[in-house]
Amino acid sequence: MTSRVATSGLGPLSPVILTARLKPRPRPEALSAPAEVAPGSVGVAALRPRPDAGPAGEVVLASSGSMRLPPLALSAPPGRPGNLGEVTLAAAVFTDPLPKLTLGKKGAVCGDPSIRGRTIPPIAAKMKGCGLKDGVEVTSVAGVGLSTPAVVDCATAKALKRWVEDGVIPAVGRSGGGVARLEVAASYACRPRNNQKGARVSEHGKGKAIDISAITLANGSTISVLDHWGEGKAGRALASMRAAACGPFNTVLGPGSDRHHRNHFHLDTASYRSGAYCR
Repeated sequence: MTSRVATSGLGPLSPVILTARLKPRPRPEALSAPAEVAPGSVGVAALRPRPDAGPAGEVVLASSGSMRLPPLALSAPPGRPGNLGEVTLAAAVFTDPLPKLTLGKKGAVCGDPSIRGRTIPPIAAKMKGCGLKDGVEVTSVAGVGLSTPAVVDCATAKALKRWVEDGVIPAVGRSGGGVARLEVAASYACRPRNNQKGARVSEHGKGKAIDISAITLANGSTISVLDHWGEGKAGRALASMRAAACGPFNTVLGPGSDRHHRNHFHLDTASYRSGAYCR
């Protein structure tokens, strides 16, 4: 069976032989119905897409005289499958909560957040009996700064913190705005007791001692061991601090102990069979 296409002024066209029964490719239901062609205006021909001509959806007849059909009205592509988002979401959900991270406060030493400073390498002995294996450099205790970092062991650092909390701060109270700083006269030092040649090694040479010469208040005023011992309110505060030191420390020396301690409190954690030595 053959069919001819009207010339429409273009001259006769070659007949097109129908060689196979064409079946349209299934389309989504949302696509509009194919455009109708007037009977007798065009022969049945093999259809093929023409990728380089015209807008998407345009169909061209494969014949010697090309003729185009009106473009098909295409709907939007089908939506995402309903379960796609669910699968993605499930992959991002943890079934168990992550464990909480517990972080220590930066700068804390000796396992106590109120003792601030840093650990230091072991200090080798310069003379027999000296040296500090597990030392720390303390910059503040119980919120009270030190005038210079004190190099001691942790037992001494903890004793200092206890003394400041239980003795120094209560003795000063709100006077001058309260305690701001301890004036450190000495901490670790490899030397004999009282710097006397031939004497036994001082507890300073073992990292077990600290000397405090004064207390500086928030308003800048100072309570000095040398200047205020036995003098009025400041003297009474110093006496209270000294008494409170005996307990946290095993040795407490100051004005009246000997000529070497008239201008500071010597505090150490040395152990004695007879108990604490406070005078």
